[in-house]
Amino acid sequence: MEERPETELISIPATPRVSTPEILTPTGQRSPRPPSKEAKSSTAWTPTSFISPRFLSPIGTPMKRVLINMKGYLEEVGHLTKLNPQDAWLPITESRNGNAHYAAFHNLNAGIGFQALVLPVAFAFLGWSWGILSLTIAYCWQLYTLWILVQLHEAVPGKRYNRYVELAEAAFGERLGVWLAVFPTAYLSAGTATALIIVGGETMKLFFQIVCGPLCSSNPLTTVEWYLVFTSLCIVLSQLPNLNSIAGLSLIGAVTAITYSTMVWVLSVSQQRPLTISYEPLSMPSPSSSVFSVMNALGIIAFAFRGHNLVLEIQATMPSTFKHPAHVPMWRGAKVAYFFIAACLFPVAIGGYWAYGNLMPSGGMLNAIYAFHGHDIPRGLLAITFLLVVFNCLSSFQIYSMPVFDNFEASYTSRTNRPCSIWVRSGFRVFYGFVNFFIGVALPFLSSLAGLLGGLTLPVTFAYPCFMWVLVKKPTKFSFNWYFHWTLGWLGIAFSLAFSIGGIWSLVTSGLKLKFFKPS
Repeated sequence: MEERPETELISIPATPRVSTPEILTPTGQRSPRPPSKEAKSSTAWTPTSFISPRFLSPIGTPMKRVLINMKGYLEEVGHLTKLNPQDAWLPITESRNGNAHYAAFHNLNAGIGFQALVLPVAFAFLGWSWGILSLTIAYCWQLYTLWILVQLHEAVPGKRYNRYVELAEAAFGERLGVWLAVFPTAYLSAGTATALIIVGGETMKLFFQIVCGPLCSSNPLTTVEWYLVFTSLCIVLSQLPNLNSIAGLSLIGAVTAITYSTMVWVLSVSQQRPLTISYEPLSMPSPSSSVFSVMNALGIIAFAFRGHNLVLEIQATMPSTFKHPAHVPMWRGAKVAYFFIAACLFPVAIGGYWAYGNLMPSGGMLNAIYAFHGHDIPRGLLAITFLLVVFNCLSSFQIYSMPVFDNFEASYTSRTNRPCSIWVRSGFRVFYGFVNFFIGVALPFLSSLAGLLGGLTLPVTFAYPCFMWVLVKKPTKFSFNWYFHWTLGWLGIAFSLAFSIGGIWSLVTSGLKLKFFKPS
């Protein structure tokens, strides 16, 4: 038999039809897939950029396999992130197995709540045009700042900003960042938890009255006792250890919020409107009173979009690698969540104002339904609606309290250099729950402070993310990007001051000042 030339034994097809990546060719005989246009244009350095096909070409197959495996390992590890060992002991970063579904559940649970039910109150002062325009601008603005926070979570290679305060410290400096971020985030978390106790306790009382009806005992529970019942339920649920462990509760909170929001506006629209209804904005006795009432109404709309103080914390529960950064599933879940948030907030605001106009009570939709249609709507539907509100308040309490639990345990672990035991963790959460209970008993009007809460916490959602983008990303000075973010940030600060003044004016005119400063 005639021998073939030796060159034919090692010949390689010049142009194979299907090119496979180099990591899938164990013999290493094929050429790597040609880089795409995006890869050619990218000049960013990565931890594995030196392990390229050009670098590997003169190296033998065994050594090439070792380097390829090392490249894959480095890419799985991620951006060579410096991990803080203390993070493994804290509730927010203790578990990092989150995903896009968890992100959607948490964002929905944090984004929809009792504050949506008072949006028609704002429309009563703003009217149709300004009410819809303000709500639309606020929604688009906060959605953009949400995207900013998601992108800034890993803006610096090798660093994950797992908490809102950490990003503020990196952007504004350690001292100034703490001063700017700690108060509004703590006030938003603790203030919302206290308001949830008040709303949840009062709704449980209404639910009991509707279900029990005329058969109620002669000595029903007082409102404060219902606060205590609701607080006890919150404390029991708060024993779940970390943020990922309450994903099921967030799902329940999201489903109940969507359900009762839909039920509230459908029940209102389906009933006959009051005969004296009017859609003219409420008139005030003086021009200054009109300005302050409008500012308070805008503060109510701003408060409807709370929850940005939890964005980085939710993203911190996800694994992040070089190939699969955490911002991809986070943004995917957030987009789904805010689609449903818009589908709840806009119908509640528009449908509620259409049904009641400027006759809307200051307590919001639940009070309006109970006052105008308490005898027209079947008791079963009313009871289900109120029960769903209770479930949502219980779920929202957990996610808004988690940053406070994290701060408690961070202080403990930094001093003792060991994780919290079950008893210490439970003690912290019981203490926090009853502190909020006592605040709710002492200040039972917090549920009507939506305008003031919205004004004081507005920078967390609308202003600070714009400043952080400029200070961390450092766009070219005097470029459109630079001007745009500085303008948005300072507009947010100005609105915060105006809305806070409007909220304080609303409290003073409501007689709350006289309540606490009665002459002896």
